[in-house]
Amino acid sequence: MTAIAVLGSTNMDLVAYVPKAPNPGETVTGREFRTVPGGKGANQAVAAARLGGEVTMIGAVGADEFGVRLRAALSGAGVETSALRTVEGASGTAHITVDDEGANSIIVIPGANGRVTGLEPPPPTCWSPTSTRPPP
Repeated sequence: MTAIAVLGSTNMDLVAYVPKAPNPGETVTGREFRTVPGGKGANQAVAAARLGGEVTMIGAVGADEFGVRLRAALSGAGVETSALRTVEGASGTAHITVDDEGANSIIVIPGANGRVTGLEPPPPTCWSPTSTRPPP
């Protein structure tokens, strides 16, 4: 099996379906709303796992209900989440409007994704050919 590490965003997509997207200052009535686990990194990790890869997701989710759901969705898809940190504050969200023509507009609030500034050191049992640690 191919080992893959994905460093990227995990967001809860908040999707509103509307007949027509609002103009600035306009309010429209939507017909449906969904919350969907997403994020560019998380989507890539899930796709790679579905294709048979051994995938680890590296990133961060918030200490909130979305963070719990995002981690569960990744785990449920077969993605290893031990390198997905939980940080104080909100998870990332993407606020998406989709109209009847299929056009969308998206506002991303990075949340926990914006708190990823580097990689955590690997656990003591991890080893790679370039590691200075001896194999377990």
